[in-house]
Amino acid sequence: MNSPKAFRWIKTDCGRAKYIDLSSRNGVIASLRLGWFVLIACIRDINLPNPD
Repeated sequence: MNSPKAFRWIKTDCGRAKYIDLSSRNGVIASLRLGWFVLIACIRDINLPNPD
């Protein structure tokens, strides 16, 4: 399975599960929420080692 490119920056299992959940939703608000989530998750996970 090809992982999304955002998984390079989102490193926790729960963050990756939330990304998959948010990316499956449609609509403008859902896209904004996904972008906001990726931004915050990248900042929080910046110091963690990449599990891949």
